[in-house]
Amino acid sequence: MTQDELKAAVADKAISEIEPWLEKDTVLGIGTGSTANLFIDRLKPLRDQFKGAVASSEASAKRLEALGIEVFELNSVGTLPFYIDGADEVNAHLQMIKGGGAALTREKIVAACAERFICIADQSKYVSQLGNFPLPIEVIPMARSYVARQLVGLGAEPVYRQGVVTDNGNQIIDCYEFMIDDPVAMEATLNAIVGVVTNGLFAARGADILLLGNPEGVERIALR
Repeated sequence: MTQDELKAAVADKAISEIEPWLEKDTVLGIGTGSTANLFIDRLKPLRDQFKGAVASSEASAKRLEALGIEVFELNSVGTLPFYIDGADEVNAHLQMIKGGGAALTREKIVAACAERFICIADQSKYVSQLGNFPLPIEVIPMARSYVARQLVGLGAEPVYRQGVVTDNGNQIIDCYEFMIDDPVAMEATLNAIVGVVTNGLFAARGADILLLGNPEGVERIALR
């Protein structure tokens, strides 16, 4: 199976995972990226079975609205039964690196409000140690150089992601050559740097369920 076929398979499996729980007042949390887009597309036939969605990016919101799915502000919803999103990397503890699409802050906020985080990914994203994918850091623009110096002190090679402005009006620094031994501790350390909005480690609140696509099918991994 190609990578695109694996992504399609996990998107299909995610639909099977949530469909029995959909009710007329259900509002779903929806992520951002290529795999999340495939999941969004598969929601169209179900749109009359649930109320709507909270999107983690403007791009996902537009895609949902184009399918006739109502998009809600998170402040008007509160707790979400499910958040469905992909990952740039995920380990056996279902801790992740996210933010390749620069939506990490909103993704982390929506995930925090979800009772269940379902991560959908193909086998290329499954790693033994996080850090092969450059770790994104969202920063206040005026703090970019200061934050970069602090990242160097932590052993990273920070690179400013040129031409990218987040939906929040901020900038992205990507950390290269930065293998992470303790994701929970590093997430807290990075968030404590003045000028950092958040970082792309989803470790303190990782996924609850991983639907992992491989040539044999979709493996379901659940830790809680």
